[in-house]
Parts: sequence; structure tokens; C-alpha cells
Amino acid sequence: MTAIAVTIAGSDSGGGAGIQADLKTFSALKVYGASVITALTAQNTQGVQAIHDVPADFIAAQMDSVFSDLKVDAVKIGMLSQVGVIETVAAGIERHGISRVVLDPVMVAASGDRLLSEDAIAALRTVLLPHAAIVTPNLPEAAAILGEDVAQDEEAMRDQGRRILAMGPSAVLIKGGHGSGAESTDLLIESTNIHRFAAPRIATKNTHGTGCTLSSAIAAKLAQGTTLHPAVEAAKAYISAAIAAGRDLDIGHGHGPVHHFHSYW
Repeated sequence: MTAIAVTIAGSDSGGGAGIQADLKTFSALKVYGASVITALTAQNTQGVQAIHDVPADFIAAQMDSVFSDLKVDAVKIGMLSQVGVIETVAAGIERHGISRVVLDPVMVAASGDRLLSEDAIAALRTVLLPHAAIVTPNLPEAAAILGEDVAQDEEAMRDQGRRILAMGPSAVLIKGGHGSGAESTDLLIESTNIHRFAAPRIATKNTHGTGCTLSSAIAAKLAQGTTLHPAVEAAKAYISAAIAAGRDLDIGHGHGPVHHFHSYW
């Protein structure tokens, strides 16, 4: 049976992040990908120039169209910039009984451009987090969810992860890519376990779409029936290899993309 994953996220016209990165990741990991577009961005490797939000009722129509026809095995949720959109997506997830939900709380682009409005953060906490099998914030996003300073060490990461876990998701993956040191360390925090995933930190400017790619890789593995811990482990290995291979890509004048198809070309 063909594994199917759906990405509910914004479009990146530059092709390195968002819907485009998600679908590339699904394909690279041998999963059929479908999409629900929540926003259009005028975006490239240098930043986000404009955002056009998709109306909430049309997002609901996309969800109903896809979920009523395809046997969806997992869902990745990315950029949701407005309260109404967050509520619509949460209602659709509930309506269609989707349980394998990977929530990437996209708030700020790699370029520093803000993608999530302030009033939407409270809705993200209360309306969407309880639907997530796993939520994957980076260090600034975890801090924004909690309304506090960015964690500076692993002890603080653990503390923030546990408090986000208390908001309702089944698991939290705190990503350490914005940290410092020779290794990039992520912590998978569940109710009874904490798993540490470390990889050498790679010196490269081509990091556009890393968060989207990691979360969609987790969704792809969950869609294939992999349990959470090995799914995160496989996704971490995939994004690390994609970042390493992406050093050789010459795309755009800013932060280029990772190499989603490094195993193929």
C-alpha cells in the first residue's frame, strides 16, 4: 500500500521551504505527497517580500477535498499565520480523525522575517498543540510559545520542552540548530522519556527550509508506519545529509536550500 502524507503549509515561491520543501522531502523518502496551501509567499533565498493569506473557508475546502478521497497516513502542519486559519485547520484535523500530526510551529523565516502574527500564538497553544503527535519548535519558537527567553543550554531546552508538552502534544522535539558548539543537538521529550539526537554542526549558508524538511521527514516516516523515536532518528539523519550535500548547491544570492534529493543526484 502506498504511504500518503499531506502538508498543510504556506508556499515558498523560491522552492526551498514550505510546501515545496515538504513535497520534495516526501518524494525523496518514497511517500506520496498531497498539499493544502494556507498562504502564498513572495519569497526567495534572501527573504520574504510579501504574504497573501488563503481564506479560511478555502483552506477547509482543500482539506475536505483531500481527506475525503485519499487515505492519509500522516499530516505535517507548517505556516499558519492567522487565528482563523489555525482554528480551521484544527477543526479539519478533528473532523477527519487525523492522529499522526507533525506540527512545525513556523513563526520566523530563516531570514528573520516574521511569519506568525502575535495574536495567533495563543491560538496555536490552545487550539492546535493538543492535536499534535509531535511538535517541532526550534529554540526561538519554543521561547515564543512560552513567552520567555531562548534556552541557552540543554537543561533549559529540557525544561522548556516539558512545559510545552504540558500544553497537550504527545511529544516535543526541541531543535538545537540555532544553538552553538560543535554539535547540533535535538531533544525528543515524551511523558516518560527524553532522547538526545546529536549531529556535527555543518558550516554552510545553505540552510533555507531545514525546519520544514525535518518535520516533513518525520511525517513521511510516520506515514510509512515507523514509530516516533526511530522516525525522528531517521529524519535527523536525512536532514543532516541534506544540509551537508547542500553546501555544493549554488542557488540564489542568500541562504540557499538544502539538497532534498542528495541520494539521487
